Amino acid sequence: MSLIVTLLGCNTLKKVGDDELLLTKNTLYADEEKITDSDIKSLIAQKPNSTVLGYPLRLNLYNLAKDNPDSLFQNWLHRKEKREKRLNNLLSKKQVHRLKESFLVSGASEFLKRIGEPPVIIDTTLTNKSLERLEAYYNSKGYFNNSGAYDIVTGKRKKRAQLAYKITLQKPYIIDTVQKNITSPQLDSIYGITTENSLVKAGEQFDLAKFNQERERLTSLFRNSGVYNFQESSISYDILRDTSLVADDQLMDVQLNIQRPRSANDTSVNNNVYRVNRFKKINIYADYLIGGNPDSLQSVDYDNYTIFYNDELKYRPKALTDAVFFEKDSIYRDLDRIRTYRQITNLNTFRYPNIEFIPDSTQTELTSNIYLAPRPKFSLNLNFDVTHSNIQQVGTAFSATVITRNVFGGAETLNVSARGSIGLLSDASLSDETFTSEIGGDVNITFPRIWFPLNTEKVIPYYMLPQSRFLVGTNFQRNIGLDKQTLNTILSYNWSPNTRLKHTVELLNVEFVRNVNPDNFFNVYQNTYRSLDDISDDFQDDPQYASFFEDTNSIVDPLRLTIPEGTTDFTEAVLNNEIPVSAEQRNEVNSVEERRQRLTENNLIFASNYTFSKNSKTDINDLDFFQYRVKLESAGNLLSLMANVVPYNENDNDQLLVFGVPFSQYFKTEFDFIRHWGIGNSSVLAFRSFMGLAVPYGNSESIPFVRSYFAGGSNDNRAWNAYELGPGSTENINDFNEANFKLAFNLEYRFPIAGDVKGALFADAGNIWNVFDSENNPDAIFSGFSSLEDIALGTGLGLRYDFTYFVFRVDTGFKTYNPAREGSDRWFRGYNLRNAVFNVGINYPF
Repeated sequence: MSLIVTLLGCNTLKKVGDDELLLTKNTLYADEEKITDSDIKSLIAQKPNSTVLGYPLRLNLYNLAKDNPDSLFQNWLHRKEKREKRLNNLLSKKQVHRLKESFLVSGASEFLKRIGEPPVIIDTTLTNKSLERLEAYYNSKGYFNNSGAYDIVTGKRKKRAQLAYKITLQKPYIIDTVQKNITSPQLDSIYGITTENSLVKAGEQFDLAKFNQERERLTSLFRNSGVYNFQESSISYDILRDTSLVADDQLMDVQLNIQRPRSANDTSVNNNVYRVNRFKKINIYADYLIGGNPDSLQSVDYDNYTIFYNDELKYRPKALTDAVFFEKDSIYRDLDRIRTYRQITNLNTFRYPNIEFIPDSTQTELTSNIYLAPRPKFSLNLNFDVTHSNIQQVGTAFSATVITRNVFGGAETLNVSARGSIGLLSDASLSDETFTSEIGGDVNITFPRIWFPLNTEKVIPYYMLPQSRFLVGTNFQRNIGLDKQTLNTILSYNWSPNTRLKHTVELLNVEFVRNVNPDNFFNVYQNTYRSLDDISDDFQDDPQYASFFEDTNSIVDPLRLTIPEGTTDFTEAVLNNEIPVSAEQRNEVNSVEERRQRLTENNLIFASNYTFSKNSKTDINDLDFFQYRVKLESAGNLLSLMANVVPYNENDNDQLLVFGVPFSQYFKTEFDFIRHWGIGNSSVLAFRSFMGLAVPYGNSESIPFVRSYFAGGSNDNRAWNAYELGPGSTENINDFNEANFKLAFNLEYRFPIAGDVKGALFADAGNIWNVFDSENNPDAIFSGFSSLEDIALGTGLGLRYDFTYFVFRVDTGFKTYNPAREGSDRWFRGYNLRNAVFNVGINYPF
């Protein structure tokens, strides 16, 4: 071990000269108080080499690169007599020259340098630059008399040193008075109304950031109060120091200056003052073409708007005017401009619009021209995918979508899609066939408004980007599980009050699932079959039950139950007390039969749900944000209420039937919370928590399989495969384990390794349980806080490659705490690569 450490240490210092020092750490003190603020520390120009878990990986990769690979190759080529001549005869002189330039010779070194990182040598020029930055920062906070120094701290390890920056702050300056000099009387009046909201106030410490924020506040205030052309550059501050005061009185006077607007062509101030502007006329060009002749257009006036078009107006006037938030005789507001851009884009019928404002000679009235360039009426999207799963060795999928815009003249969008796939089964024993197939299609129409009998405009105005979606789809599956046919219908609404909030209401979500091949149940659910077959072993030699079994020609298990006749007959005989089994065995057979009935029965889900989500992320580069989602869903209530009016049929379990199928009735709630912390050097600490509960009642004793929860997989607990974990402390008793209550917690540390390659360390905790349903296995039921000891823990590491548009990731998970085991065997049992679970995914799991 000491030899490895020595070699690593030598490699770290390989390219550090004898009179140079490798920077290992920066520390920063302000008035002897250690500063940990990452924003302040980012001002330091020289930072130590990046590390991965404390190891300078990129530095050592850089050190592996050869400094002069061409010279090394030439030395090797001429080290032995006649080597060059033999290579020339073998490869040709031209190919030997190419070998020198190849990746293996010089390209490898260039690659290592590109993904690596040169040693950070302490440079006093950069150190002084860092001091200047720090002094300037504290100047911006009012410490105008601050001073800085630094120390180079060397330790016992050779050629290494730390830098300690020390800032002496002195007393801060305080704002004594705030005066104003505003050239425009109208701006002066607007400013006076909102003086109490000013961020620059007397009695507070000078802070340049607040001055910048106040300039932004005033710019937004004026531009939303009618001044369409207000420029932030018109705002300036004069800082005055009263020299008559004693030195210890760190007081200053501030004067706010708002000058006249500057000319568009130069920086000189013109003679006009800023004025409040009102809209005199609003023009909408519905068929705008660059370079077209506007004189040839026809026009129509609608609700104080003038709409220009070619030949024939293809849009209902209201659909266009509802997307524009400027109104005649109203003052200009920048907020209305932004909302107009968003809503026109939301129509999905026009390209990004162009909005023009033309003032009149008095500089008080505006003409607005809104140019709309239409997208193509029709477009076609094609997709082709190659897939792999635990069911299919390889599969191909093809889909096509025809998009039709402005279907009814109100900017509606109609999508008609078809899809199909074919794949090779991983386990041919699951079916008589070796191939799977799937075909389906959807018809989806989107309205850029709330499509509802009642007027919702006052509650959900158009600036909230309302949309209505109506979808009808169907899907046919063969040789996958029980061969399913599904039919689904969705009527949903969504709207966004701002860029961070979103509401979604699915007023109608109907899904009908028909299992075409229920007799294939025991072929698909092999674990369930083995449980039943093991119980039947005691009766294999009894002649009266011989019809239940078939000869397997196996020494280990010579006879087994036939599917489906043998399994059905054996189950009925046990439950009718025709076969003498123990009470425990009878309960297990009953459990198997209940599960078979639940998973083979057809489902009718008639649900409604509401989802609220909030996201504080400002842009793609924001590494410090949170988001959460709350969802409430109810199913079957409307059909249940209709039972007093409609004479439903009933099955043997007293369940009400619609079209011969018992409808599902349940209430479901979910809460999902995600938090990211940026912790410097592009590293991120990401956390997620999830809780979901679905409670059956009325017409249902359990939750439909398609609405239940599972644990494990690449986006959940990565130490278990999907459907493998739980419920509770049960050990993978079924092929597809599911339940109606779920808790999940994930913590992941993400860090850069080299270039676009990133790494992660993660810990995933959680499980699923049954609660308030028909399950009777105590190990699978959540019975209170004591059941929390069944929360599984998986830890591991991952690699990611960032392709900019998406991230490809590979995660390796280890079962750290397995609730299916007993006592101390729960911890770190099988914590090795042989028992690890490998997951491949696209993009981050949360």
